[in-house]
Amino acid sequence: MINSTNSRTPRSLKANSVRFIDALSIGLNSTSPAYSIAAAIGPIAALAGIHAPGVMLASFFPMLLIASAFFYLNKVDQDCGTTFSWVSRAMGPWAGWLGGWAIAMTGVLVIGSLADVAVSFALLSFGVEGLAENDLMRRALAVALILVMTLLCVVGTEVSAKLQNFLILAQVAFLGIFAAVALFRVYSGTSSLDAMTPSLNWINPFGAGGAALTGGLLLGVFIYWGWESAVNLTEEVDGPVSASGKAGIWSTLILLLTYLSVGISAVSYSGTSFLSENAGEEEMIFAVLAEEVMGEWGWILLLAVSTSALASTQTTIIPASRTLLSMARRGALPGPFARIHSRFNTPHFATWSVAAVAIAWYVTVGLISDNALFDSLTALSLLIAFYYALTGIACAVYYRRHLAENIRNLLFIGVGPLTGAALLIWLLVESVIDMSDPENSYSGVSWFGFGPPLIIGIGITISGVIVMLVCRMTGTAFWLERPGVADPHLVSGTEG
Repeated sequence: MINSTNSRTPRSLKANSVRFIDALSIGLNSTSPAYSIAAAIGPIAALAGIHAPGVMLASFFPMLLIASAFFYLNKVDQDCGTTFSWVSRAMGPWAGWLGGWAIAMTGVLVIGSLADVAVSFALLSFGVEGLAENDLMRRALAVALILVMTLLCVVGTEVSAKLQNFLILAQVAFLGIFAAVALFRVYSGTSSLDAMTPSLNWINPFGAGGAALTGGLLLGVFIYWGWESAVNLTEEVDGPVSASGKAGIWSTLILLLTYLSVGISAVSYSGTSFLSENAGEEEMIFAVLAEEVMGEWGWILLLAVSTSALASTQTTIIPASRTLLSMARRGALPGPFARIHSRFNTPHFATWSVAAVAIAWYVTVGLISDNALFDSLTALSLLIAFYYALTGIACAVYYRRHLAENIRNLLFIGVGPLTGAALLIWLLVESVIDMSDPENSYSGVSWFGFGPPLIIGIGITISGVIVMLVCRMTGTAFWLERPGVADPHLVSGTEG
């Protein structure tokens, strides 16, 4: 392993505390499958029509290519900081620091919104719509939920993992019931909407045309994002060094099957017109579909979305907090972020810090308007595409002396990750162009002549550069590190 032991604090994370299945559950829950598909199915159907499932399939491939990069980089450097550590080693401290900042800030932007969705759909599933529509009560409950989920993260990864196992099983079961009932009603001719018989042609992403595919891929980045949380547990997973990397890859494959089954059943049951007309409702479209498909049992689907957001509220804290831990113990952030709880062996200071900033962001932006909160979520795609692309490039750069050794290295370590990175950079540019127009934002207002999501993304980037320069003034050894290459003995696969 190429970890710098001199940069570690005397206390470290609890090794062998998480099983492979636990890491897999956390990786799946971090993507919030039910919430993600609920939020994306309408907009994707509006763009691609019956080929919405095909766009979801196309969105999977950049994620799989980047998952390959995570697998091979984790194989030679088992650091919970993942992208931060790998990019620093391959491309230098400046690029690595910005990658780490992007990961931390994605957590800040999304945690509050996930908690909000978890509370809203739980209240709807229990039939108390009045509380769900009460902004003050809903936000207070969301903040309380964040605090509870943060406490669980601090108490221990084992406790978190057990909860995540239950939540992902419940979530997948709820989605499976919805898909099965929807398809049964389609084939039995009892659909209450404009039902269509599924066709293999639906999974052809090119059938919708280039513009629809481009727009759909931008949405697809969001629905698959988060699977790498499994790799952030690399120092805590029980098993060979490749276990957490494999969990990340399996997460993307299971997500693909889940999204395709639910996407096909939703399009088949309701038709594209219904989904397109309700695209602006985001995840609330499932509240309508639940009643249409399952009648009085519609609360099951509502509970699936709530469970999904609840699980992701917790798991999204993991990559952000462990990235901050990794950065601090390398000297890239102040020392307190490297503190490990004396009893629970978790990064308690970093974890509570992520929660505190996320709550502050959620409350502040929410007071502006719900649309402003949605705009901050839209800015996520910029940060996600940035650090995923960095990781893909870092993989090829770090392994550059070994790419020509065999065809496997060339394809899975070089060509694959670089292709994934290129696709994500293209999506990043497309996102910037799209977000520059204020009319494409939820709020529809102009901030300095641009859309709010782009300004939020630029603001986060500038603030990151400022914090980085301040940290650089400390003059720690981290800032003097030079890019390296992968150890030949580890590349050979002797570490499992």
